[in-house]
Amino acid sequence: MATLEKEAVTGRTMTRIEVIGLVMVLLALVGLLVGPGTIAGTFDAMIKKVFDVVVKIYITGSLGITIILSVIVGRVLERLGFTDALVRIFAPIASWMRINPTVIIPAVYNILGDINAAGRITGPTLKQAGATKAEQKIAVATMVQSQQSFSTFMLGMLAMTRAGIAVFPVILIALFLPLVVVPFLLSRTIYRDTRRVELRELPRFTPTRGALDTIFGAGREGAELVFLLIIPAAVVIFGIIGALDYLGIWKPIESGLTAALTALSIEPKTGILSVLASPTLAMNTLKDISTQVAPALVIGSFVLAASGFPLQVIFGQIPAVWARVSDLSEAEAMEAAVLGTVIRVLTAALLAVALTPLVS
Repeated sequence: MATLEKEAVTGRTMTRIEVIGLVMVLLALVGLLVGPGTIAGTFDAMIKKVFDVVVKIYITGSLGITIILSVIVGRVLERLGFTDALVRIFAPIASWMRINPTVIIPAVYNILGDINAAGRITGPTLKQAGATKAEQKIAVATMVQSQQSFSTFMLGMLAMTRAGIAVFPVILIALFLPLVVVPFLLSRTIYRDTRRVELRELPRFTPTRGALDTIFGAGREGAELVFLLIIPAAVVIFGIIGALDYLGIWKPIESGLTAALTALSIEPKTGILSVLASPTLAMNTLKDISTQVAPALVIGSFVLAASGFPLQVIFGQIPAVWARVSDLSEAEAMEAAVLGTVIRVLTAALLAVALTPLVS
């Protein structure tokens, strides 16, 4: 009773989050008093930025349908034994690296379709195969080494062809070699909790669902992925960008990106499109200007586009998808995605310099 009376007199101890809340209340009051138009304008800018991306690209554009179709294609391939075939092919290499062979599956599915569908389909496969959390992080970091849209791949090849670049060596070194090199390096350095798993120890991953159930179930799964995970993540990221742009903060960031991409031998206009908007749009632009751009910049831009970008995928969609279907938390999935993206950016710069004399 004495304690209750003391609390009633002295009040409750203020926590850190309550202090932050009070500061936010004060800032809101000051903003309403001094610049209500700024608050309203910032919100309006967020809406316009989100509308331009979500409605025009995901809903009325082709990207939403592409993701749904990618899930359907992925589930059909899974039903036809594609996953089991990948595991069997990669098992000898994985055994030599002392790593679970399923870590390669998300990256290969990503090459064929969409990064979100790849996570949704293959995340449960890693859990079923007994992959450790470190191996699941390796899978995410490896997945972002390849393009998340088949159209990015095709447009990038067209751009390189027009620039007079030999496509096959670039594809072999930039897309397929990292599927082995990245798991090997990460398993020896950062994510060491891996274990050799023999093929006979792994379950079979081909489901036994009927054909129609597979197709229509995948369609429902793809729609859920777009409207319940991907679009909300895009709203968050592009809402923030819209607010920063309205407040005059985004232009210096964009200028810094241009300078950094140029220094990394990446064509800046298409590089910024890959990072902020759409790698497919970036490669479509590169296709039109590739004859006017140095071959090194064309290669660097293609390698950058063939990745887990744009930013909303790295910081929004991958964490949201993988936290639902794997043993990773959102923070752990984001950590692996960011690490893989850093590797990819460095790879783009390295290959732009190293490959250009050999293929152009």
